[in-house]
Amino acid sequence: MGVSEKAEYGLPQPVVVDAMCPERRVLEHVTSRWGVLILIALGERSYRFSELRRAIGGVSEKMLTQTLQTLERDGFVHRAAQPVIPPRVDYSLTALGVEASERVGALARWTGDRMGEVRQARERYDSVRVSSQ
Repeated sequence: MGVSEKAEYGLPQPVVVDAMCPERRVLEHVTSRWGVLILIALGERSYRFSELRRAIGGVSEKMLTQTLQTLERDGFVHRAAQPVIPPRVDYSLTALGVEASERVGALARWTGDRMGEVRQARERYDSVRVSSQ
């Protein structure tokens, strides 16, 4: 099964539940904790490594490096090393990265818009759990 297969009702259905689906790995990269934040930040402007780390907050140097390399390999991020002293490396989005950034940004905005409903759902869930114990 592939991502573009049709569901029972003829609508496109992503089938990334298959462990061997190559789209699943890309989806994991784009929607990882740091992948989402990197794509959103770089959607605003290009950043140097240390600027990006500060802009995101909470990410270790190792995780930022690994995630940037993964996103670069997948074609979402462009790394431009400048031959100057001290070395300067700028990160920006490719055209594919801009599209991904817009999509995860829309999900992030939707999440922000719905936080009141999420909080209410959590309170209902927690109150049922506490009262049943």
